[in-house]
Amino acid sequence: MSTVFDNTLRPIILAAARSERIKDSSQRLNVTRRVVERFVPGETRTDVLTAIRDSLDGGLSVSIDFLGEDTTDESQATATVEAYLELISAMGSLPESGSGAARLEVSLKLTALGQSLPEHGAKIAEENARTIAAAAHEAGVLVTVDAEDHTTVDERLDIVRALRRDFPDVGTVLQAYLRRTEDDCVEFAESGARIRLCKGAYAEPPSVAYPTRALVDESYLRCLRILMKGNGYPMVASHDPVIIDAARATADELDRAPDSWEHQMLYGIRADEQRRLAAEGARVRVYIPYGTEWYGYFVRRLAEKPANLRFFLRSLAG
Repeated sequence: MSTVFDNTLRPIILAAARSERIKDSSQRLNVTRRVVERFVPGETRTDVLTAIRDSLDGGLSVSIDFLGEDTTDESQATATVEAYLELISAMGSLPESGSGAARLEVSLKLTALGQSLPEHGAKIAEENARTIAAAAHEAGVLVTVDAEDHTTVDERLDIVRALRRDFPDVGTVLQAYLRRTEDDCVEFAESGARIRLCKGAYAEPPSVAYPTRALVDESYLRCLRILMKGNGYPMVASHDPVIIDAARATADELDRAPDSWEHQMLYGIRADEQRRLAAEGARVRVYIPYGTEWYGYFVRRLAEKPANLRFFLRSLAG
């Protein structure tokens, strides 16, 4: 099933993520919105603050994503910055802000901050990210710059390097399915960066990305070892039991302290496993998205795993 899914259904589903017609139709369906609630706690700041408190009470850390990407209007990018500043202000009032455990984090997509703007997009995105990073630093909230498709990687990493000169705890995401990622892991592990390692959720050509699940898994394990051996803070973003076990075994082998790395999982996926790991003393961070622009995020979650698609189809049938 998984091979057929990877080779046939996944590209079709990811193409749907780019279709405005399918997006508009889906967002009008009440059943779609009910299913989306499994992966996205709501559209408002009040909704996400409730999810944050529930996660913290369950022993988890959080990373919050205000949904949106591919912004081509500067006023929209400015509105996204304002939304993050308001969110960070609210998070800064929580007891966990500024704690040594750094349980609060926001995740940023540079395209939502203006990277795709036709003129000076990278400069605008960097300035917006810097504004958010400064507010987060003041509030005791971490920042991670999220990954997008392969065409944005070089520019994103340049911006991350620039941000880290002033805010060394700014992290970023590396995607194991990209062939370049081992080299990127070497660089950022040596520099002491916080790195979220994920498998990857965008449709990419075989020239830049490993084409099969098995090759992606092998790349992930190689990259994981590089990060665990390095000077940074690895963030193991996976729900795969094999990866989860490998992360713990590698950390033990390399004498990494439990507070020097963490697991990361998505809101609504394997919640029991998140709490089990936390109860055993592991650091676990749940990635919580919110906002009205949930469609692209939701479709990528369907494309990542056959079980997610089956869950959605059963809900539609019901």
